[in-house]
Amino acid sequence: MPIRAIAVGRHDELTHPDTLKAGLAEFISTLIFVFAGSGSGMAFSKLTTDGATTPAGLVAASLAHAFALFVAVSIAANISGGHVNPAVTFGAFVGGNITLLRGIVYVIAQLLGSTVACLLLKFVTNNMAVGAFSLSAGVGVTNALVFEIVMTFGLVYTVYATAVDPKKGDLGTIAPIAIGFIVGANILAGGAFTGASMNPAVSFGPALVSWTWANHWIYWVGPLVGGGIAGLIYELLFINQTHDHLPSSA
Repeated sequence: MPIRAIAVGRHDELTHPDTLKAGLAEFISTLIFVFAGSGSGMAFSKLTTDGATTPAGLVAASLAHAFALFVAVSIAANISGGHVNPAVTFGAFVGGNITLLRGIVYVIAQLLGSTVACLLLKFVTNNMAVGAFSLSAGVGVTNALVFEIVMTFGLVYTVYATAVDPKKGDLGTIAPIAIGFIVGANILAGGAFTGASMNPAVSFGPALVSWTWANHWIYWVGPLVGGGIAGLIYELLFINQTHDHLPSSA
């Protein structure tokens, strides 16, 4: 069966109050998420003399991002759906769950939220460097790209299963927890290799503020490909096909 409803959307959707409110919710949630996530890394680095690169720093980053994303998704869920990530928005679009125009508003808001968070961090830390995502020594671009694709696939698949799927029932109440957990787990798995972004907005803010763009494309292509694949697979196999396997009533 085809995807339910991939749509560009009407032009007036860009200025509709509901869209603008949703965009504002995405901006605030992304700002909160990036401020806490990136800020925790900066704080740990300051306290331990660049200890963010140690195993303890990786665990700290995992916990900080998991907790912050849980909150960020929760506070925006009833307004915008709590995407907090262009890859999630793209996955929702290819699955027919958001229009292109509304998705563009979300992505712009997410990028702005991340940028403002990083500018605030730079200000409140007296011009301390906001670390941009980068590849670890010995990690090639192909390795990093596949890492980001797989990790983001897991994230967006979790979003679909716990928050998008109309059959989720009461499971939707724990969606922010599950989403935070998968991000935290992926940071433990991939943080030492790519930084485990899974989110173009999270990568964009630090890159812009620090003006560090080396291999930045990986943090867009990987998450968008992984998120798109997850959206297509879940929508086609588990949402659109649901009624095909139900027994007919006698």
